[in-house]
Amino acid sequence: MTRVLIVDDDHLMRAGLVELLTNDPTIQIAGQAATGREAVEQARRLAPQVVLMDVRMPDLDGIAATRELARTAPDARVLILTTFEQDDYIFGALRAGASGFLLKRTRPEELIAAVHTIAAGDSLLSPSVTRRVIDRLAQQPTPELTDQAKLAELTPREQEVLQRIAQGLSNREIAAALVVEETTIRTHVKRILMKLDLRDRVQAVIFAYEIGMNRPAFGMGRPAPGARPAAGRQ
Repeated sequence: MTRVLIVDDDHLMRAGLVELLTNDPTIQIAGQAATGREAVEQARRLAPQVVLMDVRMPDLDGIAATRELARTAPDARVLILTTFEQDDYIFGALRAGASGFLLKRTRPEELIAAVHTIAAGDSLLSPSVTRRVIDRLAQQPTPELTDQAKLAELTPREQEVLQRIAQGLSNREIAAALVVEETTIRTHVKRILMKLDLRDRVQAVIFAYEIGMNRPAFGMGRPAPGARPAAGRQ
């Protein structure tokens, strides 16, 4: 069973989400909260796998609550569900540690699938949000040397996989592009996240764009700044 905590200050919205999610026999509603503060307290007590989090709430907003959960209840993965598609909300939530960001106009079946995706340890952004992330981060300034030094810890193959992740490709799509097994890509992704001290794929996308992997100098097959020679590394 996937245990879900629903957080929204709108009683009608919470009731609708409960009804929707309980249609899936593999989802269990662990609890409900009307404020960010209640969400943090209940997540600590109820240990949900997924927290379905609104952004605009009294007492403690969803972004601040997500940041607090990342610190005090790291096993609870946050899926932001909001009406507002504003850059401040999107980037604030992702940097706070959210594993996904969906809009409330998402179709019911997509929301249920998203809950399972987040519970499985992956990350997810709605298509329109992904486009905004890419467009915004493409305008970031030149990366700091510390970020380039982090990138140098990756092997050339890991850098290539990171580039593909930044393009929004799934593990299966990356495996097909590189002509390797999907399990090999999963291993690369795990090593990338560990070496860069990142929580999930969403943060990997942000890191890739912040260091300029979308720029021509980072084209496929070209080494990143500070990267070590290949020397047979895979």
